[in-house]
Amino acid sequence: MTDGPTLTDRVEAALRTVRDPAADLSVFEAGFVEDVAVADGEVTVETDLTALDGETSQGVIEAMLRAVDDVDGVESVHVEQAAPSSEGRAGVEAFDRVIAVASAKGGVGKSTVATHLACALAADHDVALFDADIHGPNVPTLLDLSAPVHSSEEGDPLPVRRGGMDVMSVGLMESGAPLAWRGAMAHDALSDLFTNTAWRNEDVLVIDLPPGTGDVVLTTLQETPVDGVVVVTTPFHAAVADTARTVELFRDNEVPVLGAVINMAEYVCDCCGEANDLFAADGLGDLDAPVLAELPFTHDLQGRPEPGSVPAVIERLGDHVADAVERAGEVDVPSDAVDIRGVAPQERKERVRERFESLAPGERFVLVSDRDPTPVASFLSRLAETPREALDVDVRRATPTAWVLEAEQ
Repeated sequence: MTDGPTLTDRVEAALRTVRDPAADLSVFEAGFVEDVAVADGEVTVETDLTALDGETSQGVIEAMLRAVDDVDGVESVHVEQAAPSSEGRAGVEAFDRVIAVASAKGGVGKSTVATHLACALAADHDVALFDADIHGPNVPTLLDLSAPVHSSEEGDPLPVRRGGMDVMSVGLMESGAPLAWRGAMAHDALSDLFTNTAWRNEDVLVIDLPPGTGDVVLTTLQETPVDGVVVVTTPFHAAVADTARTVELFRDNEVPVLGAVINMAEYVCDCCGEANDLFAADGLGDLDAPVLAELPFTHDLQGRPEPGSVPAVIERLGDHVADAVERAGEVDVPSDAVDIRGVAPQERKERVRERFESLAPGERFVLVSDRDPTPVASFLSRLAETPREALDVDVRRATPTAWVLEAEQ
């Protein structure tokens, strides 16, 4: 009598039903699956989806999750981006910290914030600023920099220096020329410049990303060891809604979101000194990210920043970002929270049961998990012998790999 297929065999068979929508190949034939690890019912699928655009990549990931989750014996499933090769990226990896600045749309002041942030951090660190906004490279204008860019003895482009800060931008390479690159061309040009630039500062790198979540943004974040991203938005409700979706997309790609900068939060009248809201700021509650700073619409932030010398509000922003980078990956929960990350499935249930049943009526139950713990609410309602709707339950994603559930009877 021969043994039946193993759980690994069944998982791989399920994955082969997921197709590359462009080439109509299985994810294995298309080369998307790097590795499949199965242990105690927990499945981890390592993928390389960098050849796909963001929307298609997310669709393939969701299809993989559904296919594997339906396999009998699977307790949990995670799809992770395979670690990129470090070959040819030594210059990038030399930086102690890499901070990206992003926005859901243009016109919210992303490049202004990125440039001011870099200048703020330059007060205490050796900073480099990379302008990756390939279609609208504004950093040279903001810092009053111009070409030509010189080369090292090895032929690599040298960053322009401003007050001890390294600066590189496509705008310095294509001074005055309109940029209309697309897709792979844009990414390859950006990647080559990013990789080959002979950076002299290796402490903190600030990257000004293009607006939105297109190919250049996603592949840059996947191929670069980013320690965290700062998102920039105005208080306008549509901008906040778009930014909230962008935050979730970054977290889905396992990029830590350090927080949000609310730009143009108010205008202070030069004549009377009265503060006036420029937008109806009623949608910030939808932004699932800590607010690092609320910047006013002011002449100070329209001026040319200098490395190490910035307005006080930007100095505070720099301090908050530096603190957030150090705390990236930490989960802010009470000391008595139940942490089931990395715990076997059956033991997870026992820990939840033990803690929940030990609570007095009205005490808050807090859980930290490495997967979405929303289904735990139903388990808690059964333990409490009360309808699910009678429990006050809140679930939030605290980091790219950690969720927090809070419940009260």
